[in-house]
Order: sequence, then structure tokens, then C-alpha cells
Amino acid sequence: MRFDGFQEFRQRQLSAAPSLLDAAETNVYRALAPLRPEPPVDLGTVHRCDLARAWLRRFELPEEWSRRAMVCRGVRHGLGVVFPWLNAVQARLWLPSDVYPVYFELARAAGLAPTSYPTLPSPTLPNSPTDDRPEYLLLANPSKPLGRYLSDAECAALISWLQESPRRHLLIDGVYDLGASFAAGTRRLLDTGRAVLLHSVTKGWLWPRTFGVVLLSPAQAELAEAFRADPPTPTQLRLADHLLTEHSDVPQQVVNELATRAERLFERLPPEVLAAIPPASRTCPGNYFFPVDIPAQTLQRDCGLLAIPASVFGETHWSGSILTSLADAFGPTPPVARRNH
Repeated sequence: MRFDGFQEFRQRQLSAAPSLLDAAETNVYRALAPLRPEPPVDLGTVHRCDLARAWLRRFELPEEWSRRAMVCRGVRHGLGVVFPWLNAVQARLWLPSDVYPVYFELARAAGLAPTSYPTLPSPTLPNSPTDDRPEYLLLANPSKPLGRYLSDAECAALISWLQESPRRHLLIDGVYDLGASFAAGTRRLLDTGRAVLLHSVTKGWLWPRTFGVVLLSPAQAELAEAFRADPPTPTQLRLADHLLTEHSDVPQQVVNELATRAERLFERLPPEVLAAIPPASRTCPGNYFFPVDIPAQTLQRDCGLLAIPASVFGETHWSGSILTSLADAFGPTPPVARRNH
């Protein structure tokens, strides 16, 4: 079952059985709408180079990387620039099979024929031999729907994979990393000099398809012109500056609200279901995806719990499911209406 089909199924199930606990909402923008900053009223000019440096400062990265920090309109836009270039240089592309189907849509639209690797219930890196082609592996850190950061051992395995060939590189989607600095694993992979980092204000500031940065490694220097030729609009640049400077605390507010919602979800889960959520997912800051090694059909039948089958996120052989903490049941308690006397 794919995402659109599951959403229709979800609505039917909730309508037919209102007592079901909805742990299958995925729209974070709707759930956290009160936290989303308003756009700026100032119409001043904002320059991309200044935004690139502001982004680097915000995430505690060296400012001398500013020439490699390509301003774009978000991760989708960034991949929409990177993937055609990968096709032009005849690169081999590995994509996670069970994270985000849009990765495959963008890759195929760029003329690529990507190969996949699984991340559920844990990432399994490809072990194919190297050849003369450039080879790129895309990963998310933290990963959804795995709901956690890469472990130290997984980062070490990725570095070993890179070391097998100088033509190997990583593409890191960091959009779910809501910290004031990127995860230690992401920094460790960047330090290899063979990782491209993609990030945006989509999750931390709840403004999708607006502004992002693609931090190129030295091997992709020729991509810079493609990004400079397709910039965000002046309105998007002003909004990005407004978010980074006037609303720098919003990502932490998002983390705090999601932590509260997660606790409300956990309080309502049967003990055996709560115990099935990996501790790393339960404690990952800003996480709202919680994998459990129990089929969604079983959770609905035995626990009155509506979960997302793992197959909704892409091709997978894992029979488990994903719980989310975004439904209204886990949100702020509505105020009690005052009675007239």
C-alpha cells in the first residue's frame, strides 16, 4: 500500500471505528501549525552569500565552507539539481528503499536507474564490488521512519564503504536533524571530505519548499554553477533570513512539542507495544516516527491502534509498522468551554 492509498484507508478506518487510537498521522505542518513563524513584513534585499554564512554559523560549521554552501529551495530542489549531474557523469546511485519514495521519483526523472538498500529494521549497506563509475549512496540522518540517528557502528561501516574506492561518495539528507549543530555522526561523515549534506527549513521551522542549503564536497565543485543559476526567489530569501535570525529558537520549540506528544503516545500504548519501540527511537530529539516489529494489522485487531505499515514508505521485506505522535489525540488539551451562569 502506497502513501495516498493508506491515507484513504486511514480515514475510512477512523470513520468506521472512532475508538481507534490514531497513531498514523504524518502531517507535521498541520499538527504543529501554531509554531510556524509568520513571514516577514520587511522587504529588504537579502543576499545568498550572507544566508550561506548565516546557515553555517547556525549549525556550527566552518565559515570557510561558504563557497561550497549552495543556497537552494530545499532538499527536493537540491536533489533535483544533483541528480541530473549524477546522470551526466554516469554515476551509480544507491537509495534507501523504505524511507521516502520521492527520492526514486526525482532520480528517475533525472534519467537515473537507482539501486536500493533497506533501512528497516536497521540499515543494510550494499556490498557490491566497485567499478570505474562514480558511486553515490543517499542516506538520511536521522532517518525516518527508523526514527533515530545512525549509530557509531553504522557510521564506521559507511566510512569503510567510502574507503573501498575513491569514487564513492555520500549524500546526507539532514532535514530531520533539528539540533543547533548537526549530529556527531553527520559531522564525522562530512570530515571524510566525500559527503554532500542537504538541509532545509522544512522541519525545524515548518516552512517546506522554501529555503535550504546543499553543502558540496570538493568533488562536486562544478555543480555550483547549476545552483547559482536556479536560486530561491527574493521573497524566499527574505523569509529564510527572517527564520534564521528572528526565529532561531523555533526548532527547539518543535523538539519540545514533539517530545511532549511522544510521551502522550507512549502513555496510551499497551506495555508490549511500548517495549517493542527501540530505545534509540524513543529518545531521539524531534522524532515522531516509532518503528515496532509488529504488523499494523495485528496492532489494529488486538490493540485498537491504527499504525502505518512499513510498506507505505517504500519497498521493504520487514513486516513491522510505524507509529506516529502527530494526531490530535497527542496534541495540546483544548481549553474547557466556560459555562454561562
